[in-house]
Amino acid sequence: MTRLFAPRYAIPLVLVALAAFAALLPVLRPGLWVLIPLTLIALWDFLQNRHSLRRNYPLIARIRWIMEDLRPFAQAYVVESDLEGRPFSHQERALVYARAKGDLDSHPMGTELNVYSDEYEWLSHSVVPNDDAPEHWRVDVGGKECSQPYSSALLNISAMSFGSLSARAIEALNLGAKLGDFAHNTGEGSISKYHRAHGGDLIWEIGSGYFGCRARDGGFDAGLFRETADDPQVKMIEVKLSQGAKPGHGGVLPGKKVTPEIAEARGIPVGEDCLSPAAHSTFSTPIEMLEWIAQLRELGGGRPVGIKLCVGQPHEVFAIAKAMLETGITPDFITVDGAEGGTGAAPLELSNSVGMPLREGLIFVRNALVGTGLKDRVKIAASGKIHSGAQMAKMFALGADWCNAARPFMFSLGCVQSMECHTGNCPSGVATQEAWRQKGLVIEDKGPRVARYQKQTLHSLREIVVAMGLDNPWDIRPRDMRERLNGAKSNAISSIYSFVEPNEFLEGTDNPLLKSHWDMARADTFRREI
Repeated sequence: MTRLFAPRYAIPLVLVALAAFAALLPVLRPGLWVLIPLTLIALWDFLQNRHSLRRNYPLIARIRWIMEDLRPFAQAYVVESDLEGRPFSHQERALVYARAKGDLDSHPMGTELNVYSDEYEWLSHSVVPNDDAPEHWRVDVGGKECSQPYSSALLNISAMSFGSLSARAIEALNLGAKLGDFAHNTGEGSISKYHRAHGGDLIWEIGSGYFGCRARDGGFDAGLFRETADDPQVKMIEVKLSQGAKPGHGGVLPGKKVTPEIAEARGIPVGEDCLSPAAHSTFSTPIEMLEWIAQLRELGGGRPVGIKLCVGQPHEVFAIAKAMLETGITPDFITVDGAEGGTGAAPLELSNSVGMPLREGLIFVRNALVGTGLKDRVKIAASGKIHSGAQMAKMFALGADWCNAARPFMFSLGCVQSMECHTGNCPSGVATQEAWRQKGLVIEDKGPRVARYQKQTLHSLREIVVAMGLDNPWDIRPRDMRERLNGAKSNAISSIYSFVEPNEFLEGTDNPLLKSHWDMARADTFRREI
């Protein structure tokens, strides 16, 4: 009895007393509609045995869960400054929102960054800006082996699958891609009817689950691949080796999430668990991978075929380069995904501790191609927290030919970074399969926002190219980008990272770190020679 009247039970006891008092006085009986449910909740908390806090603090402990739910919003709108917030700061999100809506995207009073801290880096402008630079650029992807090369925009929508994103989000993204004449990557969940709704250009991503070209045993089906790739909307094909946010990790799509629509898009049975292995079953060596890529290019009617990876073991990148030299087969492009890339759900340890960030990964891939004389045959796409023209310019300085973005395009759809992607409870209807949550996302409104964001970001890239006195973004060099080492010293990126000269690996590099990776790489295995 003493325990029952402890202070922590004060509120439930008061509720019981008020409910009894209201039951005795007719004038107060309407209050029972509130008091009785609260009293029953408190009683349930007291009797249940799953949550110790609720058992010890009936009703009151539920405030904790309420605050947990509200925490992302309170943090974003009340606690954080403009430069805080992860993975994207308030300032970064605000820039995307403004460009998507066509609002003013200027910033007053100068930079809020501390220009003498290691957070600051800059691009070197010219005293003679080049106003004659072209208004637009595109990049041609696909070598002589391609009968259907693709002229790509410099900013495309990165891989996001139907199932991770809602049907309306996919439709709006594809409408934006159609309006803006840029490409929409399907993600490894393959092509759904929502990708086809507006006719925007598609990059079909194929993961280890082979969705869209999956045999009954989970392997690759060449006939289904040819049939899917024959869609005129499909402009390029991307083989996903790994993903920045969860590299080297497979997954299981639970049967309860395999709805008829998702089953149709992925080519899997409705209601059955579906495995995506960590590794591909069609190849196990660099040479086998390239031979399969050549097969895909032929089956795909001469469309460009590339690979996507988050760099992990550097010698594996060099092993792929050696296999290219040995076989003469090259992918048409390599998409480098940084470890800072996003995902709807991933083990925290993988997101936080596995995989190479975009900058280092991009430089490794650039070095592998330049050092073997293959860069002219293979284009490089960069993906990983790229949200602005300045970020794009920095990627071009490091060797990229174009850029992809995922979460910024989600922001253009109305995403508020509520961090609910993995729960299905996305408040803006972007990353959810619940119909009522999707109703707030109006495709006819969001599609043009997607296109405006992409157009304005490319415009900002051009302004930077003009300010640097250059003719195009591919003229930006590592020496044009500087980074702070400390409060008193900075240096060009070319002096901080190693950038090899053309054919340097073929002639024999004297860079000890790169040489060690090169020497342990073999074309016939991804394993390293120690």
